[in-house]
Amino acid sequence: MVNVLVRLPGRALAGLGLSFAVLCSSDIALAANTLKDPQLFEAPRPFEAQYRLEVRGWPGATITHRLSNEGNHWLSDMRFSVTVARGQEFSRFSLNDNDTHALLYSSSYSLLGVGDSYQLSERDIPTLDRQTALFDLSRRAGHENCTESAPCDIEFVDHKGRDEHFQYYVDKQRITDPGSIGMSGDEFEALNVSLIDVEKPDRLLQIRFHPDWPGLILSVVYQKEGSRETQLTLTNFQPNGGATP
Repeated sequence: MVNVLVRLPGRALAGLGLSFAVLCSSDIALAANTLKDPQLFEAPRPFEAQYRLEVRGWPGATITHRLSNEGNHWLSDMRFSVTVARGQEFSRFSLNDNDTHALLYSSSYSLLGVGDSYQLSERDIPTLDRQTALFDLSRRAGHENCTESAPCDIEFVDHKGRDEHFQYYVDKQRITDPGSIGMSGDEFEALNVSLIDVEKPDRLLQIRFHPDWPGLILSVVYQKEGSRETQLTLTNFQPNGGATP
């Protein structure tokens, strides 16, 4: 996800990037690769969402997230701007039934006027980039036998093309949306995904996805050594949005 305010997307997205996220495609190695439900996953739909990002020691920020259809592929774009910093991260990817294929990844950031940018082409992404992995994880969550006692493995590359390795498990929680974020207010089973950095097991990333909107995050909590470092909360949702920025 956005790379500047948080190491969360870099070290812990599986997109917040957290994403993650965040797989059972032929490109990804999984500890448990048996699907509980082998039918096609939920088809993506364009949307626009805003999240409130709270990072310990930083001013709060609003992240805008757009998922857009561009004909033969999709674009997932996240960006934010505060007084001292701004950042953007986007990924283009294609879908083939249950498989997600990364095509292009780009990110940039600026802090107090100093920043950098990164770009990965298809040949630089042997697995998935972290923005595409977040989308793919949200789509697969709940279809696999990934439990706390037998977690699945997820591998993707960070903004510099370096390999990342996490383990994750999924549980469901029935919640009622109050309707204040543009949804219907109906009850639904949110998908709660817990991710652990294999190299740093004291870090825990918990992402809650909406089951009917692949890529849509309801909330994220990132903990380090048991202390909450970062929190992301959905504040606004516009279905049928996702116009290309």
